[in-house]
Amino acid sequence: MSGLRRFEDHRYIGLRDTMTVYDCEDSEQRSELEHRIEADDLMKRLLVQTYGPDTLAEARNRGFRPPR
Repeated sequence: MSGLRRFEDHRYIGLRDTMTVYDCEDSEQRSELEHRIEADDLMKRLLVQTYGPDTLAEARNRGFRPPR
């Protein structure tokens, strides 16, 4: 991922502005995530989040939902 070098070891990445979690192993979701991060400058605005443990269940526990 071009703008996500610091998150390359994470499967699930969330965006705080929409509370959406993306699965980086899904090519469609990864493409959408990369576009949103670049277009809305989300890295500089500190609106990108990872989870520990790196699971969908943990993301949901924190209020994030997959894209529709």
